[in-house]
Amino acid sequence: MLFVKKMNPNAILPSRATAGSAGYDLYACLEEPVTVRPGETEKIPTGIAIQLDDPGKGAFVFARSGLATKHGLCPANAVGVVDSDYRGEIFVGLHNHSQEPYTVAPEERIAQLVVLPVVLEELEEVPELQETQRGAGGFGSTGR
Repeated sequence: MLFVKKMNPNAILPSRATAGSAGYDLYACLEEPVTVRPGETEKIPTGIAIQLDDPGKGAFVFARSGLATKHGLCPANAVGVVDSDYRGEIFVGLHNHSQEPYTVAPEERIAQLVVLPVVLEELEEVPELQETQRGAGGFGSTGR
């Protein structure tokens, strides 16, 4: 279960656009429009807080594909992580990767929230890691 609390009476509850939507749209809870200039980031409030019913789940804030591909607006941290024990308001840091300013309107859909399972592995420090064919090969090491 995903519990949602309005932190601002003007907030819009997250909603799914279609029955097949994987995520819930998050809405800008603004009193007036906010312009995100090229290369800059603006912290946009959603006016909501959430509670997950299971510590084995996390809520993740992803870009809306239309805003990202048409206007270059994406979460500044690529994917935002909302931990199961966080109870504060959710904000979306929108970064403008385009060359044009973009004005976020009040109540505009700005991101999507997806609830996913989280694997909480035990951590153990070891002196060596098992060898693999790839080894420590990093970016581009497997070819194009």
